[in-house]
Amino acid sequence: MPKAQNAKNQTLTLIRGLPGSGKSTLAAHLASATDAVHLEADMFMVDRQGFYDFDIRRLKQTHAKCEAQCREALEDGRNVVISNTFTRFWEMKAYIDMAKHLDVPLQIVECHARFGSIHQVPDETLEDMRDRWEDLPAEYR
Repeated sequence: MPKAQNAKNQTLTLIRGLPGSGKSTLAAHLASATDAVHLEADMFMVDRQGFYDFDIRRLKQTHAKCEAQCREALEDGRNVVISNTFTRFWEMKAYIDMAKHLDVPLQIVECHARFGSIHQVPDETLEDMRDRWEDLPAEYR
């Protein structure tokens, strides 16, 4: 597949952080300011009534949908902002590779605030996520 034509100032922004760190709020602000598409896996965890319904069995599928919509938007020349926890580097790798393949500049932003999770993530789950947090390799800092 040919590389998408890079629109002037087109970017892919990845926002990472634990639940409640401000990722979604920052992403919405950046998307609005840059006329970007804002995506996150949580958007695909909504039931038929429009309520958030986390189901670990659908996690792989929701991330695949997020990646597919990101690629589509980038190929259309849009800016994209992705906000997911990305606690491990490999979780960002598909997006990093996508940006390279499509010749779209990439930026990675980390959120470290503690506003409290809107999805009532249990404390033990947050602690597990903190324990597996990986710092970015030097080339992405």
